[in-house]
Amino acid sequence: MRPLFYRCCNTTSVEKGNSATMGGLLFSTGLLGNLLALGLLARSGLRTCPRRSPRPPPSVFYVLVCGLTVTDLLGKSLVSPFVLSAYAQNRSLRGLAPASGSSLCQTFAFFMSFFGLASTLQLLAMALECWLSLGHPFFYRRYITPRRGALVAPVVGAFCLAFCSLPFAGFGKFVQYCPGTWCFIQMVHEERSLSVLSYSVLYASLMLLLVLAVVLCNLSAMRNLYAMHLRLRRLPRSGPKERAELAAGEREETPQPLEELDHLLLLALMTVLFTMCSLPLIYRAYYGAFKAVHEKNGTAEETEDLRALRFLSVISIVDPWIFIIFRTSCELDPETCS
Repeated sequence: MRPLFYRCCNTTSVEKGNSATMGGLLFSTGLLGNLLALGLLARSGLRTCPRRSPRPPPSVFYVLVCGLTVTDLLGKSLVSPFVLSAYAQNRSLRGLAPASGSSLCQTFAFFMSFFGLASTLQLLAMALECWLSLGHPFFYRRYITPRRGALVAPVVGAFCLAFCSLPFAGFGKFVQYCPGTWCFIQMVHEERSLSVLSYSVLYASLMLLLVLAVVLCNLSAMRNLYAMHLRLRRLPRSGPKERAELAAGEREETPQPLEELDHLLLLALMTVLFTMCSLPLIYRAYYGAFKAVHEKNGTAEETEDLRALRFLSVISIVDPWIFIIFRTSCELDPETCS
């Protein structure tokens, strides 16, 4: 049965009036950012402050940001070339491999949902790491280790693989979106298609819960950083002995007593940008599932869906610039909070 409102679901050519400019810009910016991020990570490596010797093991943040950067780079490398190829050949994703039917479209949609969810889960892991390091330093030092941080990427990958493969088992459905260069989860309700509705809402709900968790963790971390800043501001009012004791106490309790205002601004920016990139897709999924959409408004609705998908793809572009470029002063130090 042909899905309602998806007029490009079976087309084999790219809809006229669309350009590869936006797709090319997103791909080049994401590729440049992630390659630059990997270069900075490789350059930093296990480097720490010159006064420290011997060199300590990599920080948990370093391990998590490596996993996130590799995930984002893989997502861009596996998804964007299909979009650019479709524009270059003026063929939709279905038209690029007509002999395989919808296999290419299904694979593309799987990659989109997989890497969108995987990046969000890894962002949550980084937010939790920051929250624990600042709010529960003793628990953090005892249980949060680089070795356990290295398990985040494979565990996230296994979960996303299982969850995003459900449409292949009949729970949920992937569909080609106009202009024929995107495939993703079907987000409009079909008559008597409870599985399509349920999976779309389930995916959106999971994303929403992750967004809320990231925001709450970052707000809590920002509050802890602000409290650190207030304590440090009171240091000059104490005598030399009191200042030394308080500063030593701060070093024992927190992974990083300095640059707290820089981290405060960084977390605020990350929280706002991450929320802005994720909420459009969540809104479109709920909107398509529960609101009666007339077929005559299909063109406008698909345009909004495409815009939401592009916002989702922007997350993998924003990640390296936020977590690497804008925090080079932290030098990925093992004592640095993410």
